[in-house]
Amino acid sequence: MADDIKEMSPQEANLLARYRGAKPEAPDWFNAAVETAYEEHFAHVDGLKIRYQAWGDPSLPGLMLSHGNGAHAHWFDFIAPTLASQYRVIAPSFSGMGDSDWREMYSFERFADEQMAVCEHAGLFKNGRKPVIVAHSFGGFITLHTAQKHSDRFAGVVIVDSGLRPPEDEWEGPPRRARGNRAYVSLEAALARFRLAPPQPCENHYIADYIARHSLKETTNEAGQTGWVWKFDPQIFFNFEFSKMSTNMLSDITCRVAMMRGRDSVLVTDRIWDYMRSLRDGMDMVSIPDAQHHVMLDQPLAFIQAVKDQLNRWDY
Repeated sequence: MADDIKEMSPQEANLLARYRGAKPEAPDWFNAAVETAYEEHFAHVDGLKIRYQAWGDPSLPGLMLSHGNGAHAHWFDFIAPTLASQYRVIAPSFSGMGDSDWREMYSFERFADEQMAVCEHAGLFKNGRKPVIVAHSFGGFITLHTAQKHSDRFAGVVIVDSGLRPPEDEWEGPPRRARGNRAYVSLEAALARFRLAPPQPCENHYIADYIARHSLKETTNEAGQTGWVWKFDPQIFFNFEFSKMSTNMLSDITCRVAMMRGRDSVLVTDRIWDYMRSLRDGMDMVSIPDAQHHVMLDQPLAFIQAVKDQLNRWDY
């Protein structure tokens, strides 16, 4: 990577080990949000089940929330309910992640097809309506591919901490793993190993704990022993068909585009941010203070307000 990532202490990296499997105390607003009921649905793409969650009245304008690499729909359980009074909010898990099926081969095009299929299945395009996608990190690159192909179907896209790099920057893509997901003997042991990628500290341990618990599943091996494993497919980027990524992925997008980042992000530094600004005239760009790459974990309430403000600016 062109930008250095700060070395972290073991205490910073192991966010949840200190709790020994117990849940950190959470504020009332968070508890109320994650206790809000949602609908569970499955869209079918290439014979695979793509799971998504939905909140709000189906007659409201559509809003899709898309997660990053290795994440899942539950990253938005504490975000979506705060938006559901004004929007029909949906949050899918991409194939190979969360509780969606795994693929033999992955690509931006296939992920973009999943976004379109979920929007169709959820009725977000019904009667000619045009939804908005808010997408984080790797999900932002997927969303840019979707918007390049289907700009006429969307009112806009909000790309959150997805760094579009200048041509001189070399990037080999996300890290690739050769081994499968390790099985941990207990939920406590698995939670203690939860990491954010890229590495960063996170003061809101209650959010990290919530996400980690929804990132794990209990499994039984051939000997009948139970354990806990991460849900994501560790082979995604070994089995990924990388299309050539343009240095200006915004050039063919005709719907509205806004950019957000954590002001302290190691992926979208000031240099990258300035380059992105040069790619499109008049594009809204919002930096959220005291937030790193995982903006919704670092500053969840500020992130929610920033999304609301952006949608209001668009009169959406």
